[in-house]
Amino acid sequence: MPCTTILVGKKASYDGSTMIARNDDSPSGQFTPKKFVVVHPEEQPKKYKSVLSHVEIDLPEDPMRYTAVPNALDGEGIWAAHGVNAAGVGMTATETITSNARVLGADPLVEYVPAKDGVEEISGGIGEEDIVSLVLPYIHSAREGVTRLGSLLEKYGTYEMNGIAFSDKNEIWWLETIGGHHWIARRVPDDAYVVMPNQFGIDAFDLEDALTEQKEHMCSADLKEFIEKNHLDLSQDGSFSARDAFGSHDDSDHVYNTARAWYMLRTLNPRTKVWDGPDADYTPFSDDLPWCMVPEKKITVEDVKYVLSSHYQGTPYDPYASYGDKTMCGAYRSIGINRNDVMTLIQMRPEGEPIQWLAFASNAFNVLAPFYTDMDTTPGYLSGTNGKVSTENFYWMSRMIAAMADASYSKSVFHIERYQEKVAAKSHEILNRYDTLLEQETDEETRKKLQEEANEKIAGMLQCAAADTLDKVLYELSGQMKNAYARSDA
Repeated sequence: MPCTTILVGKKASYDGSTMIARNDDSPSGQFTPKKFVVVHPEEQPKKYKSVLSHVEIDLPEDPMRYTAVPNALDGEGIWAAHGVNAAGVGMTATETITSNARVLGADPLVEYVPAKDGVEEISGGIGEEDIVSLVLPYIHSAREGVTRLGSLLEKYGTYEMNGIAFSDKNEIWWLETIGGHHWIARRVPDDAYVVMPNQFGIDAFDLEDALTEQKEHMCSADLKEFIEKNHLDLSQDGSFSARDAFGSHDDSDHVYNTARAWYMLRTLNPRTKVWDGPDADYTPFSDDLPWCMVPEKKITVEDVKYVLSSHYQGTPYDPYASYGDKTMCGAYRSIGINRNDVMTLIQMRPEGEPIQWLAFASNAFNVLAPFYTDMDTTPGYLSGTNGKVSTENFYWMSRMIAAMADASYSKSVFHIERYQEKVAAKSHEILNRYDTLLEQETDEETRKKLQEEANEKIAGMLQCAAADTLDKVLYELSGQMKNAYARSDA
């Protein structure tokens, strides 16, 4: 899936939280409706079978409850995407990434081969469809998530290149697959943030640490031999670069991928580097953009939402630009696009319950709202998505707002900004109120009921705000109909 990820270390965030966030985008030419649910231990299978690859995997006996944002329609598997489990571990999977021919030739992807001419089928490896369901119910820390997923990749392999984030209150780990069975993972520095735009991202990597103490790096057990045997290390001075060894360096990356990373870094570190002009340190074409940077100021939830909704505002590449030289409008793939299906931001707060923030449909026109995760059910407005376009659920309501606002952008953008500001402020207000109540309550069942009550209030607020905004953008769009006219004598 085409996606965009940002990870924020606890000393880089405004309140000491770790934050992992990702846009889950559908392929070209389709939407993939999503819903927000809770998966209970009794709903987790004992044996998992992938719909796409047919691989079968025995699962541990003690799964935990976890939240998930799976596909709303049956057909191609669960695709749980993002979630938080009962142990307070968050996960987002996956960011589709790229590799190169040398890697894929040395360790081919494990692809499904259907039965043919009397020959039995050959199952494939695991992929985005499966990973959250196979890992999140069984882990008690971010580091443990890396270990479990790494062991599954080594045993079963994968049929695609992916990046996966794990978080808890203390740390964030980012894992990237290498070919069919190999992988590396790096701990996100506490004082930094990471941006990932569908490319192999990790640059500097300490193989010695990964194969010994594993303080900041982890990898598959035979990675050193794999690199040496296949001549993957391209460094001249001994400073190993994982991105050079395992990643892609295609011209198409400069249109589709690197520009997104450039814009996110440019937004969060506007003065640290020169981003524009003939003397720029980095441009949308740069293959050496930093994997992580220390931000110029602490990063907020709203900052994360902004960069994951961006369409190159303030640059010549903005497809909505109505001024200046328009020859480069839309030259690069935006982050906030029509094919955004869901954005999730998992906020592991140093004090208080984990929060899973959700936004559905195109991020340029939607809102991000918070939900507590220690609960038995999710609000029907978010869990009730189906294939029927309706104003009764948040996914399709967000789709309609986005389509209408895009088509009447110059008139509707002000309504969208007010919608986003109102929901953001009200969300923080509700969180602050219920955080205070939760601080005063020790009974586990009462705490759970308070969280579910807060979630229902947030869902109700969203429903009212979305309906009001739909009314406004529908009016603006209808004013642009071909047979619309005004009468001065009315």
